[in-house]
Amino acid sequence: MSEHFISRDQAESNLLAAAAFLAENIKSADGHAEAMKSIIPMYLAKGDVDLAAELSNSVTEPFSRDKLLIVVAEKCTQIDDDEYALQLADAIEDHGLQAQAYQRIALEMAAKGKLDEAREAGNSLAHPDFVTAGIAVRQSADGEDAVALATIEGIPFPSARVSALQQIAAAKIESGNTAKAADLLDLAVQSANEIEHDEEKIRALCDTGNLFIEAKRSDRAIETFDAACQFAEVLDNVHRDFFFVNCALGFLYAGSDEFADRALDLVTDKTQMASALLGFARQAWKKGEKDDAVETLDEAFEIIRSQRDIEIRDSRARNSLITSIAVQFVGFGKTDRSLEAAEENKDPDEYVSALSQIAHILTAQKHDELARQTLSMITDDAGRLFALISVADAKEKLGETDAAVGFLEEAATLAETVPQLAARSDALNEIATRFADHSQPESARKYSLESLDVIAQIRDESSQAAALAGLAAVYDQAGITVGDAEKIIIAAMLRKVGW
Repeated sequence: MSEHFISRDQAESNLLAAAAFLAENIKSADGHAEAMKSIIPMYLAKGDVDLAAELSNSVTEPFSRDKLLIVVAEKCTQIDDDEYALQLADAIEDHGLQAQAYQRIALEMAAKGKLDEAREAGNSLAHPDFVTAGIAVRQSADGEDAVALATIEGIPFPSARVSALQQIAAAKIESGNTAKAADLLDLAVQSANEIEHDEEKIRALCDTGNLFIEAKRSDRAIETFDAACQFAEVLDNVHRDFFFVNCALGFLYAGSDEFADRALDLVTDKTQMASALLGFARQAWKKGEKDDAVETLDEAFEIIRSQRDIEIRDSRARNSLITSIAVQFVGFGKTDRSLEAAEENKDPDEYVSALSQIAHILTAQKHDELARQTLSMITDDAGRLFALISVADAKEKLGETDAAVGFLEEAATLAETVPQLAARSDALNEIATRFADHSQPESARKYSLESLDVIAQIRDESSQAAALAGLAAVYDQAGITVGDAEKIIIAAMLRKVGW
């Protein structure tokens, strides 16, 4: 790359500029693109769209370049620099991504009430249906419901009509006009039935059914979920059980246990069945039926535990669900069962996540000894480090600031043992941010500086630049000024760059 946009002088006294400087000098196209994904959004947050656009355009990997230009173009529209937004969209090479950029720009224009401009930007699209839907939503927000409905009627694509009607109905529900919302949702059901793609149709009906529940029309919700369930029955792919679960929960929330049980009987996949029962347990607890809630959650756990390897369709989804069940057990006051469920997880990361969440909840419940025992079960230093920070957050919410600080200091000590430098830096950043929130600027500065020292040791150029950008956000958020100590470390990092 022959042209650079960040000078060495800028980089020596500014963390974000230093991150960008390092990223600009990464020789690997993929590494350069990956680093810029962390850096460019931060320049956009500061409102520096010109530099963000230049840095995006310097990315040589085509897909990443175009994706970054989309983000910059959308930001330009948000700050009313529409002309520049459209110029950036024109510069996108991939036709599909360019269409995505024009659609985002047009939708942002519509949301801001620039309806003529939105229509003009939408004209660049072969199918501007969702832009027209966005215009209709804005028309309704401006009190022109009749005009909005006329606009929707002119949309040929049924999915876009459904989207507009759902958004307008949601706004009506929020404002308390549930009767009008129900009328709009009836129209949404009609349009949903016109959708040719089966999964898309069922999803649209389920989303509409949930809005009927919010509009206090359980009768129409049940009818809508029943229609969705019937369409799901004719599916012959792996999505079938997922939709049955959605319908079962929809029936349950609408108040029909009979229909909910009937939909649940159609589910054959054990992961999906357990997922549904987790939802049933939460609903029972919400209604005050605590014994039923625990019994249902037990059933969910036993089903997922009985699943044989040959029956597992998605191991990631299964492991995530086991974590959710484990965490829900402790929420129901069943700590032993919670830990038993957590230990059932074959994914090390999910296991650590479950224990961390369990420790957080136990702390919030003021079961400090149990929380400490749970923390001791996390053998991975990085995992226990972040769990300690989570427990500190729970203590802070309880108003126990001294205890929260104690956990943060324990986490900071443990950080020294974490071999993964990027993880150690992330943790120190989190600790520094929390000390800043506690109005302890000296501690915040101390751990931020430690994080910078760790970042200087990262060998991977892309990871180092991204980590430095993350630390820059901490300095901004905590109001920490880059001092001489930081400048010495930054200078040493910059000396590794040839120019």
